[in-house]
Amino acid sequence: MNTQKVTFQHQDMVWEISTLIITPDNFSEQKKYPTIISVHPFGSCKEQTSSAVYGKALAAQGYVVLAFDASFQGESGGMPRFIEEPTRRVEDISCVIDFAATLPYVDMNRIGGIGICGGGGYIFNAALTEKRLKAVVGITPVNLGRLFREDFTQFNPVGALQAMAERRTAEVKGESLLVNELLPASPEIAKEHGLTERDVFEATDYYKTARGQSPGGATKMLFSHAQKILSWDAFAFAETLLTQPLMSVVGSKVGAFGAFRDGQEIYGRATASQDRQLVKLDDWSHYDLYDNPKAVSQAMEQMIPFLAKHLA
Repeated sequence: MNTQKVTFQHQDMVWEISTLIITPDNFSEQKKYPTIISVHPFGSCKEQTSSAVYGKALAAQGYVVLAFDASFQGESGGMPRFIEEPTRRVEDISCVIDFAATLPYVDMNRIGGIGICGGGGYIFNAALTEKRLKAVVGITPVNLGRLFREDFTQFNPVGALQAMAERRTAEVKGESLLVNELLPASPEIAKEHGLTERDVFEATDYYKTARGQSPGGATKMLFSHAQKILSWDAFAFAETLLTQPLMSVVGSKVGAFGAFRDGQEIYGRATASQDRQLVKLDDWSHYDLYDNPKAVSQAMEQMIPFLAKHLA
């Protein structure tokens, strides 16, 4: 397989989106290929699990894969940096599909999407209105709005919104931007501070060590511009608008970020889906599904026939 980095500027944006195009072996631009849009997790980047693990695994199955950096993050444009804005993240998916439509080897009748962690929530939400997506898969999917309203604000979303409002006013008057680091600097520091809850510690082990660390995976967020996360629900209107086939893959080792819960919720709510599947993988956690070879292999065993059925 081959990986090519490209940038494109969409007509709706003044900045560019950086994208990795992963093509299968024996690729030919004269052929048409089923294509997967791969969405990275919250705090991640395209070089991590969305391309290096799932992107390559899907390319090995004959798919063209487009793994991209979200606006304001990684190598994509947008200022100020480190904004996590769900509506923009979902619109980025449509912009990447628009870009895919300009590639002669992409079969626009066979477009699918996968997302990992927060990216899983985003790909499900995109499918509500983006009907060019013919099938979607969430790998340990997280509804970021729910997570922020609960754990990330200690169940005080209104207090967090007030603090964000005050900070945004201060910054526009000249104070420096407050960019929060979301994780401890290392697993050792996490242990020193008692931050050993499964998801927090395993996230640190992935993002802050050679295991998954990447320059674009900043694990940072601009605090003053995070208000809209708190009023967003990845699964709103899923009962009526999420009509495409979907698969939700979760690990049964539960952590604080709530993927086990969210993955089951979207499966339960997507009653209009043509084919909905819930895959529970015993003995695996949220971050095992990022890159643990055995966990990923089990997820792929379920994804391959599902995607082949709907993108054949």
